Amino acid sequence: MSFEALALTWFVLEGVLLTGYAILDGFDLGVGILHPFVPRTDLERRISMNSIGPLWDGNEVWLVTFGGALFAAFPEAYATVFSGFYTAFMLLLVALISRAVSMEFRSKMSSPAWRRFWDWAFFGGSFSATLLFGVAVGNAMIGVPIDPNGNVTGSVLGQLGPYPLLVGAMTVALFAMHGGLFLYLKTEGDFQQRLREWMWRSWGLFMVLFMLTTVATVAFIPRATENFRSFPWALVVVVGTILGVANIPRCLYRDRPGLAFLSSAGVIAGLVALFGLALYPNLVTAAGDPSRSVTIFNAASSPKTLGIMLIIAAVGMPFVLTYSGVIYWTFRGKVKLGEHSY
Repeated sequence: MSFEALALTWFVLEGVLLTGYAILDGFDLGVGILHPFVPRTDLERRISMNSIGPLWDGNEVWLVTFGGALFAAFPEAYATVFSGFYTAFMLLLVALISRAVSMEFRSKMSSPAWRRFWDWAFFGGSFSATLLFGVAVGNAMIGVPIDPNGNVTGSVLGQLGPYPLLVGAMTVALFAMHGGLFLYLKTEGDFQQRLREWMWRSWGLFMVLFMLTTVATVAFIPRATENFRSFPWALVVVVGTILGVANIPRCLYRDRPGLAFLSSAGVIAGLVALFGLALYPNLVTAAGDPSRSVTIFNAASSPKTLGIMLIIAAVGMPFVLTYSGVIYWTFRGKVKLGEHSY
């Protein structure tokens, strides 16, 4: 396999890992975003946390694998990203740790104040992490200033422009909808019925932000659609994503939440695919001077390294997928609280 083919293959595989993480940990984060608003009793809040309790840490493996593969396959891109987003990555780490710690500590004491604190920590970590992911995608779309040495310049505040914040808000609404659909499948009774209203609200908010983000992308980032001329089949992804968004309320109206959840997962996959198409062949787009952009070709490791990694991935991925499938099958069905529940 040629160097170009290996680099392209790893670009696609990175997209697959990012898609897996966005779909799987997306509903975890969405459950956290809804946590202070939908559950009304301590029992319902425990059910909310336990709906993702056996799953969330395994879902984050996709993010770890994505970062590890980026470091090994595209080290130049990894170094460039961390040079400018180090503070944002530390904030993301704090948010993810906050979510994990809140789940472990909440039930250690029965004090209402103690549990209320960790409930809001659970929400804060989930909301902050989701917003940061969206802001990162927004900055990747508009481009970041890169100096001749490949370092990202600028401040954290400079990364909080209108467009990145708009993408961040859309991501929060998307994950809230995705998490609400998952939670609906895992609950029953009054709690489940109350979720219907929040699913409609989050879908409506996502729909508005999705349209605003689409208009802003087409209007202010013309290069985002340039690859559609080279890859006409990409229109299939666009149409499929739009149909997925439209199918969610249709399934909710017909009381088919399972299909609505699958449609939500499809929408996330479609958006990640469109993000990759908009970036290609860049991994980090330079604002102002495109020649400084970090691409999949000038940032990739040697052909031998990429080839060995591909063999490892081919051997290891079936085990990862099998393990994930067994876990989801084992913990299928409605949430039941037990002696060791959160």
